[in-house]
Amino acid sequence: MNKKSVIFTGGRGLLGSEFRQIMPDLLYPGTAEFDVTNYPQMEKYAETHGCEQVIHAAAFTSPPLVDKNPLKAVEVNIVGTANVVKLCAKFGARLIYICTDYVFQGDKGQYTESDPVNPVNKYAWSKLGGECAARMYDKALIVRTTFGPNKFPYEKAFSDQWTSRESVSVIARKLAALVDKDVCGVLHVGGGRRTVLEYALSLDPSKNIAGLSVKDVPFKVPADTSLNCERFNNIFKQ
Repeated sequence: MNKKSVIFTGGRGLLGSEFRQIMPDLLYPGTAEFDVTNYPQMEKYAETHGCEQVIHAAAFTSPPLVDKNPLKAVEVNIVGTANVVKLCAKFGARLIYICTDYVFQGDKGQYTESDPVNPVNKYAWSKLGGECAARMYDKALIVRTTFGPNKFPYEKAFSDQWTSRESVSVIARKLAALVDKDVCGVLHVGGGRRTVLEYALSLDPSKNIAGLSVKDVPFKVPADTSLNCERFNNIFKQ
């Protein structure tokens, strides 16, 4: 595969910035030249630069902000992803869609790729809407994952929310390994099950991070969205 014809959407974001360090030869267009809500512009960019694969990470990601502006999430996360699917279909390109562990209700954890989805907030519904579009395309890989900055940016972390979250540097390396892999369908990518507080402390054990309950925030948070990553581990024999 020609890496110079792989388009990474959301290249200015947290994941995209990390990806640039690992795979600098990919295309990382900004919204001024590749806006996922502007299909004619996307098509023109792909015709000019090529389009063998699209890694679609661009998204409106903040649950509380999505609650305040759900129509923006519809436009970016649902319509935008549908546009990416249309583009991939036109060029015969493979699609890697970066989805979220929040598509699950969070009532049991250790979710497999075939477990039923049932989001508890509007952000996750919008990402699931994008996943629905991606599932209509046979050359799509839907990656459900969760990551955060390499340094935990907050003074508090949930002590009663369970996750498979890893730092963005860890997740970016795992995702980069999938670029050349002929894998489609749904794939869970993450680490072991632990609380968000445990995850935060693992990034910087010396930092004084206090516990926080999911009941203490004004938006809905699933209690346990930890992922079963056995399929990913088998692909790479980890």
